[in-house]
Amino acid sequence: MTAEIVTDVARRHDFVLLFDVTDGNPNGDPDAGNLPRVDPETMQGLVSDVALKRKVRDWVDATRGAEPRFKIYVQSGVALNDQHRKGYEGEGIEPKGTKQPADEIERVRRWMCNNFYDIRTFGAVMATGVNAGQVRGPVQLTFARSIDPIVPLDLAITRIAVTRPEDMVIGGEGEDEGAGKRTEMGRKALVPYGLYRAHGFVVPAFAARTGFSAEDLALFWQALQSMWDLDRSASRGLTACRGLYVFTHDSPVGNAPAHRLFARIDVPPANGRVPRSFRDYTVIVDDANLPAGVTLSRLEG
Repeated sequence: MTAEIVTDVARRHDFVLLFDVTDGNPNGDPDAGNLPRVDPETMQGLVSDVALKRKVRDWVDATRGAEPRFKIYVQSGVALNDQHRKGYEGEGIEPKGTKQPADEIERVRRWMCNNFYDIRTFGAVMATGVNAGQVRGPVQLTFARSIDPIVPLDLAITRIAVTRPEDMVIGGEGEDEGAGKRTEMGRKALVPYGLYRAHGFVVPAFAARTGFSAEDLALFWQALQSMWDLDRSASRGLTACRGLYVFTHDSPVGNAPAHRLFARIDVPPANGRVPRSFRDYTVIVDDANLPAGVTLSRLEG
């Protein structure tokens, strides 16, 4: 019954995602030397919605990317206008730039939605040189924020491999004797531990316009739970999904305000302790006397 409820795209869904990181960098800030992102006033850690969507895209591409309807639009090494041209070729239409008729752009927009999972899920602005229209996606995510303040560490590391051969040359006599590199220095940024919380929304009106289906939504829930295992790297440390709580409304426009539902998932700070694992937290779920027409489903944690 839960599976049928949480994959019904005719209903509104509001969800809370909990994930943690141990000795890793969940989302580096390019404006701060790739240190973990933080709120400078509270020192709570931040992970952007873009980073979370990237993980979803990569997981869908790895698991379903070979199938026609599950191609990924935004990916490294691929020009977006080339993706748009695929839509024109698929519809047998010649791109005409600013002179493109609106009905032809709409046909290409529908083709793009039908063939690219991330477009019909998250939306896309495709009105560039090769105009494929704009899509407002039914699934939206907020920034994730850590429950407690974090301490971004910038650690020095060394390696025994030297980049340039000439740097390894060792002098023979006098002042130059012993010169030459045997190691090189580097930096590694990480968070010792952080439990992060993000919020998200699934809007039926936009799902109907993009063709977002029950299968697509089931895949999205699966991605949120499993994508952390696909994205393993030394720099990311140990990351894991710790909770996925979905509030499903009977009405497509909702039966209760999202912020009031989110307040029912409470994760109090670590009460003065320095958190170093998920065991340092208690997740309190208030599922009693839910508003009429709202169902709470716990998918992970």
